[in-house]
Amino acid sequence: MLPLAFACAASVAAQTGDAALDARLKHLETELRCLVCQNQTLAESNAPLAEDLRREVRELATSGRSDDEIRAFLVARYGDFVLYQPPVKPATWLLWFGPFLLLAGGGAAWFLIVRRRRAAASAEAPLSQDAADRARALLDDAPRT
Repeated sequence: MLPLAFACAASVAAQTGDAALDARLKHLETELRCLVCQNQTLAESNAPLAEDLRREVRELATSGRSDDEIRAFLVARYGDFVLYQPPVKPATWLLWFGPFLLLAGGGAAWFLIVRRRRAAASAEAPLSQDAADRARALLDDAPRT
């Protein structure tokens, strides 16, 4: 029960203060990724590391650093992975555009396979004279209805 009381008190203490600062921090926390959860923003995560990062972001903001300076500090410390929307740069082109390239390659392969099958089906070998004669004989012998 006592740890819950301390957690609530810390949460209230962190939220009290300047409303503009709180709004700024919430915006920053939605742009940053939880390093543990990876699929959640810093604002969404309840992981202990996320709490530490939120506390660190608050300290940096109250010390007078701008949003860009805070982002730059965290990127220098944790890499581009800490950003929920990492920048598009040559090192990440494959990650950003790779799925589209794979999709285009798969579509091109499918198109070529279908085209070759159609060409092979239409370019069947013509009947030999013997086969044509047998087919004609079968058709002539067949009862007509």
